[in-house]
Amino acid sequence: MVRPLYNPTSVVPLTQFLANEGDVMIISAIPAFDDNYIWAIQPAEDNAVIVVDPGDATPVFEWLAHHQKQLIGILITHHHWDHTNGILPLVEAFAVPVYGPHSGHIEGISHPVAAGDTFTVPGSQCEFQVLATPGHTLDHLSYHTPGHVFVGDTLFSAGCGRMFEGTPEQFFHSLQLLAELPDTTNVYSAHEYTLANLTFALAAEPENQKISDYATAVRQKRAQGEITLPSSIALEKEINPFLRATSIQQFAELRRWKDQF
Repeated sequence: MVRPLYNPTSVVPLTQFLANEGDVMIISAIPAFDDNYIWAIQPAEDNAVIVVDPGDATPVFEWLAHHQKQLIGILITHHHWDHTNGILPLVEAFAVPVYGPHSGHIEGISHPVAAGDTFTVPGSQCEFQVLATPGHTLDHLSYHTPGHVFVGDTLFSAGCGRMFEGTPEQFFHSLQLLAELPDTTNVYSAHEYTLANLTFALAAEPENQKISDYATAVRQKRAQGEITLPSSIALEKEINPFLRATSIQQFAELRRWKDQF
């Protein structure tokens, strides 16, 4: 069960998520820009932290200082600036390894990884499996560790990223790959787009009561200033039209519609 622990007194907004009962890992959302989340992973009950997609170094520095944590590694999903601009300042300060795509678009990647690779960040015992999830960009990767997957801009709650570089076939297969993960897997997207995505999902599937019910719950969360992530593979299979698409053609039609919605 995912349990949000919101601390409104923090000088830096903090939301933490514990995975299934007995799981030591703590994952925190560090807000950045207007709607980005930089995910901070504490693999164990100590001060070591891995961050995912630091588009801005400043909130990461503030969060680490406030919570007295030590950065030990960085994971990058793709080359867009709002996921990468914080890499160099953080590396300069902490001299940590940076894992990311082979594409050559990203300055600061010290450990290029590709589909099928597995790695453990030094200083932790958390092993990540690399998934190739192109579609939003050609170099897009996702990182899976049991119970959790960090998906960048490939999969959003009730939606998916825009198709800037990939093809409908690539994007469809990327989503199907994520759908094959265990239903209990927590899904950590990089943006707070859920409410807007649900508006489209209701238009795409007006008879889907699960979408309607979830939209009501999300409106209440946002009205209270709560974030809507992580989602889960099981939830997305129920409320995400893009993950529910059964063919490349259906996915492509949904994506074109959403681009103009």
